[in-house]
Amino acid sequence: MTLPPSMTAVEITAHGGPEVLQPVTVPVPVPKAGEILIKVAYAGVNRPDALQRAGLYNPPPDASPLPGLEAAGTVAAVGPDVARWTVGDAVTALLPGGGYAEYVTTYADHALPVPEGMQMDQAAALCETYFTVWSNVFRRGGLQAGERLLVHGGSSGIGTTAIQLAALRGARVFTTAGSADKCNACLALGAEAAWNYHEVDFVDAMRTEGGADVILDMVGGDYIPRNVKALADDGRLVQIAFLQGPKVEVNFVQMMTRRLTLTGSTLRPQSVAAKAAIARDLETEVWPHLASGRIAPVMDSEFALTDAAQAHARMEGSTHIGKIVLKVG
Repeated sequence: MTLPPSMTAVEITAHGGPEVLQPVTVPVPVPKAGEILIKVAYAGVNRPDALQRAGLYNPPPDASPLPGLEAAGTVAAVGPDVARWTVGDAVTALLPGGGYAEYVTTYADHALPVPEGMQMDQAAALCETYFTVWSNVFRRGGLQAGERLLVHGGSSGIGTTAIQLAALRGARVFTTAGSADKCNACLALGAEAAWNYHEVDFVDAMRTEGGADVILDMVGGDYIPRNVKALADDGRLVQIAFLQGPKVEVNFVQMMTRRLTLTGSTLRPQSVAAKAAIARDLETEVWPHLASGRIAPVMDSEFALTDAAQAHARMEGSTHIGKIVLKVG
């Protein structure tokens, strides 16, 4: 495959609102040892992209400064020491950055085959959410069949993924969302109950159900002490983001007497080996269910690569249900 010397990408021209995302022409990256170059068909749009744009989530020192943490497309080149992939393979991949572009490099072990029968737009919506949910709900949270999971923001990309995976694995799923339409979408995906947080106190509602064994939260702020109250004894609170801030007062007596666990993680800073291990888990435990159609990413909308600012405005308006993608190739 003959590669062009340059490509269209979207860069963050300054820290600020969606308008700072602007198309530029930059050199096509070259894969290093252990890396592949992907000709991007679609790129996923995620909350961390918006945080990076705002100056609140800096990329690792060796990562591309361009936004974009997941993409799907075809392998355009392979670096030294790459055995699994060859030029032309259809892949979906977790990226260290750089997804808002026509070409992007990533570690070969962070790529997965596009599930059989899946379109590229859906494939581009997999990795950031599935890596995050698998590592936090099942690895860190230890969710088991029959346990109760409470998912905040159930209609988001993370939320719709968590509902489906937890229900698939036999858990009872409860969610919060911000409108009747969003709650109905959560119920359709397998949630047992979905509460409009403008109308229902999720602490009381969850305690009525016996308390949550695991809570997946991306809100933070005053949700954190409320989450502690909503947990069952021996429950686990898994924190993955802080839309309302990370600093709060927590009564640790509750932690001790009720044997609670507070944990969480962010995906991007984890080691190459840790992300590769998550990819192996997903390929074994989850990818067959994506190929069979038992689960699937919930798609909200599609924008052209050069309309990335509009995609961010859509995401930050919080009216979307599921994933937003950029059409690149």
